[in-house]
Amino acid sequence: MSPVNPGKKSTGPLPPIVPSERPGPVGGKRDRNRRERTRALLEAALDLFLEEGIEAVTIEAIAKAGGVAKGSFYRYFRDKLQLVEALIEPVVNDTLQAFERCREALERSSMARDEVNAAYIAFGLALGGIVERHPRLARLYLLESRGAPRGAREPLVRLASLIAAGAIQMTEMAQGYDLLRDVDPRVSALASVGAIERLLAASLDGDLDLDAERVTRDLITIFQEGLRPEEG
Repeated sequence: MSPVNPGKKSTGPLPPIVPSERPGPVGGKRDRNRRERTRALLEAALDLFLEEGIEAVTIEAIAKAGGVAKGSFYRYFRDKLQLVEALIEPVVNDTLQAFERCREALERSSMARDEVNAAYIAFGLALGGIVERHPRLARLYLLESRGAPRGAREPLVRLASLIAAGAIQMTEMAQGYDLLRDVDPRVSALASVGAIERLLAASLDGDLDLDAERVTRDLITIFQEGLRPEEG
């Protein structure tokens, strides 16, 4: 997993949430301006969240950094919670798709070890791609996804729960085909999630200079060998 630059600002697609009351026709100048202001608020919020933490940042501070009056903020987002939901929506969608593709690959396979490994490697590469596209959101996830799901942090805590549930489901599938030892799937799945998140942090910090496929293969080897069913 090659190091990525968490300080680089996203140049991805336009914000997924734009107020329904658009001024002028879709795609027109006023509509484009509104989308640009929405993007500016999202980028400003992300800067502040990474510096101060989500709960510490006020709507007034976001509005000021985004170049709008505090009252104008509510033309774009209902509250800070909706802003965070819009901010991480691309990551949530990409993560759901990665899990779904992995599940489909496992269901199509004969559950031979090489086919399972191929599905897991593709999954690992998909997650690596998400981090490459959204390094600053990955950093925010690591900083804010633990703890009680309250306030504007809730979407990130929900994402962590989604990832944990997906990992447990994939572990149960592998156990169903006798590819992993019969241990509590929550233990093995959450251990793997914890390892991945620690590796992600090391990559974002520039402490791990390995490509995503190498990291994925090594993790698969560690967990498969450690959890391989006993023979006889």
